[in-house]
Amino acid sequence: MATFEELNALSSQELHDRATKRAQKHLDVKFYWDLLKVLPAAEAAYGNEDQSTADIFKIGSLLHDFIEAEDGDDHVEALRPFYLDYLQKHES
Repeated sequence: MATFEELNALSSQELHDRATKRAQKHLDVKFYWDLLKVLPAAEAAYGNEDQSTADIFKIGSLLHDFIEAEDGDDHVEALRPFYLDYLQKHES
């Protein structure tokens, strides 16, 4: 299992990719449910407060945007603690 220090040394994009890949591989529905719960806060954290409220009504496209995140997306950095926590608990 990767240590916090090893995971923390990764970029936010690498954390995102590893977390979503692991969740997809293991059909981890709880990961996606938890992600849905933190998405509005992540939107607000990178300055898109109006969008965070509107996105609650279009969960499908929002979830797709976060799963398919690309390097440089602000929300990837905002979700860094979420990905770190998930990988620390589940990656072997």
